Amino acid sequence: MSSEGPASSQQANGDFDESRVSTLELFFDLVFVFAFTQVTGYLAHHLTWAGMLQGAALLAALWWAWVSYSWLTNAVSALEAIQARIVILSAMAAMLIASLAVPDTFGDDGVLFGLSYFVVRLLQVALYAIATSDEPRTRQAILRLAPGFLGGPALLVVVGFHIRAAHFVERHGLVIILALGESIAVIGAAGVDLSARVVLAAVFAIALSAGLWWAYFDYVVLAAERRLSAAQGHERARLARDPYSYMHLPMVAGIIFVALGLEETLAHVGDPLGMKTALALCGGVALYLLGHNAFRLRDVGSVSVPRLAVAVLCCAFIPVALMVPSLFSVAVLAALLAALAAFETVRPHEFRREVRTR
Repeated sequence: MSSEGPASSQQANGDFDESRVSTLELFFDLVFVFAFTQVTGYLAHHLTWAGMLQGAALLAALWWAWVSYSWLTNAVSALEAIQARIVILSAMAAMLIASLAVPDTFGDDGVLFGLSYFVVRLLQVALYAIATSDEPRTRQAILRLAPGFLGGPALLVVVGFHIRAAHFVERHGLVIILALGESIAVIGAAGVDLSARVVLAAVFAIALSAGLWWAYFDYVVLAAERRLSAAQGHERARLARDPYSYMHLPMVAGIIFVALGLEETLAHVGDPLGMKTALALCGGVALYLLGHNAFRLRDVGSVSVPRLAVAVLCCAFIPVALMVPSLFSVAVLAALLAALAAFETVRPHEFRREVRTR
């Protein structure tokens, strides 16, 4: 095994002194994760095909807003720049209002959500200007493109910024953890009586969430960080944009759908899942695994056949989930993820050996 650890790699690439995510960024992310869990609540009260499409649209809009700030705070030190700190705290307030309006965005609170979200996006432009204050030409270009930033989420990922690799990877890992944690909090807020079956379902729910965590924080993340650190210029920007900004969205969406399914399961542990709930629970796990495989394919050029197999099994289980108690369905999904974790951990694998020796 090579004696050169992640810290050495970061130092060689100029990332050693700025690898940590700041406490302000973590504080900021809590508001966005609260917004994500509000989407779970919206879906729980709008279990229709139209409601699911609306929830997906809300999640996409919120995700792209977070992505923009993750790029910006990667480029400017929020703790050192007082102007940036004020802008970020102001954006937190605006996003909190938008989050509170999520449950009735397509009803009476639509205008409130729209105005708050517009302020969040407007403050992004202000933060872009601060981030490029030492580059007059770039700053002027950003300001000229401001109408596009406000109107088109896809334009918000600017590849011209210098990417601090370790910081960027850690930030996305932390938002996955926060999403998992807040989703568990939503499950805990279901307000059901603690019967033996409910307690058992809660244990399986934790096991399922642990399986999602395990699937993400494995050797692929380490390899991806090292590759991002080694890349330079536009290649580094593309490796930050595609695997992280784009391909983390299906993973976060999978977590949201799983949380919805678990919340419904705890409320009706003895009943079979309905079609939409079964799609959310089983399909959410599959979407999460497929998103991670897409991340791996784009970043390191390979896919995990076991993860593809488990994703297929989750989808194939949907018709069964319509006939068996929901408690059994959660237990099966948790067992599938546990088996996947055990298989990937115990089985000698060329990819794992390659990552260890890099």
